[in-house]
Amino acid sequence: MTTKQRYDGVVEYFSRTMPSAESELNFTNPFELLVAVVLSAQCTDKRVNLTTPALFAAYPTATEMAKATESEIFSYIRSISYPNNKARHLVALSRRIVEQYGGEVPSDPDDLQSLPGVGRKTANVVGAVLWGREVMPVDTHVFRVAARIGLSRNARTPLATERQLEAGFPKELLPLAHHWLILHGRYTCTARKPKCETCGITHLCKHYIAEQKISRKE
Repeated sequence: MTTKQRYDGVVEYFSRTMPSAESELNFTNPFELLVAVVLSAQCTDKRVNLTTPALFAAYPTATEMAKATESEIFSYIRSISYPNNKARHLVALSRRIVEQYGGEVPSDPDDLQSLPGVGRKTANVVGAVLWGREVMPVDTHVFRVAARIGLSRNARTPLATERQLEAGFPKELLPLAHHWLILHGRYTCTARKPKCETCGITHLCKHYIAEQKISRKE
């Protein structure tokens, strides 16, 4: 099977089974999404969604959050992973947004990445979700699933995976494909025990096909 055939099969399957995949983070505006994505680093979306309602009620905009202290933000996000660092980043990025961007989340990728606590993956997620930017954010789920299926090849870093996926998927599908791979990794192609018995793309999966060949030899 060629890599193109594998991509074509993945697109066909998920276009049919997950035609409107979207972020599982709860948000109502660009600032809330940015905050939620920052909080989601090395943390589950479920935990973030349990935490953000009270946080957003207290600090609904960058202008309001910019007035907060780190300890005040910490009190709302203490159940999130790395709350000290994230509290510091949220206060700092809010102040930067107010001082340099008039209180509005910037849409330019470089401007987004200039904000404290915002790296390439976070900026790409915000760009893809809010503005349909044709990028492929790579988190741990995307990195793992792409390698297992065979969509990425010898990609040792998230950036290498990102570039291969952006070259393999049709550009207009990249924002959607990002969610396909995340959700597949979250619920089916899990890290420790992938649920191959319920997976609809085992016939495309490089890892599964290799495992089956080994089993037959044994």
